Amino acid sequence: MTWTRNDFRKLGLPLAAMLVLLIIAFLLSNTAQQDVHKAEGERNTAAAAKNQIEQRLRQVRTEETDIKERTQILQRLQNSGIAGEEKRLDWMEILRDTQRDLRVPGMKYEFGARTALDGNDGWYSSPLKIQFRLLHEEDLLNSLSRIEKSAKSLVIVRACKLSPVPEQGDGRGAMALLGAECEMQWLTVRLPSGKN
Repeated sequence: MTWTRNDFRKLGLPLAAMLVLLIIAFLLSNTAQQDVHKAEGERNTAAAAKNQIEQRLRQVRTEETDIKERTQILQRLQNSGIAGEEKRLDWMEILRDTQRDLRVPGMKYEFGARTALDGNDGWYSSPLKIQFRLLHEEDLLNSLSRIEKSAKSLVIVRACKLSPVPEQGDGRGAMALLGAECEMQWLTVRLPSGKN
């Protein structure tokens, strides 16, 4: 089969239409490709925003849990008397009650000045030097245990020395066989203004 000019003229319009359709198809394909890229970018942006929101939500939940735990700790500190102003009169009554209830033959004590603890915001220490006259070692352990449990503060025994008591001519030495000297710290925490 031989092609003539007349055949090419007849094919001119369909070829032009085909060329126009190819150009339109190319443009549509290009536009579709751009839309795909744009949609992928929007999807990635939305995923990043979602991850950021989820991370912030986790952080808020962690902070909420932390606040609840701190609130519970603060409540326990307030209920135990550790938080707030020191209550030396109550502490002295605890010492007198301990001596009376446990029948400790003798007890002398002296509280030192309240000082802030280094590096612990709001924590204060009140040192206590206490001297016991005891019948036996168990009196010391029972007394210290009772003081630690009863005190409206955190009580830490720093050191104790136990020694025999020399007999005294006035008859008091017969009651006490041992002497003890202890150094203690009574810790309290002062809350910021408006939280007491």
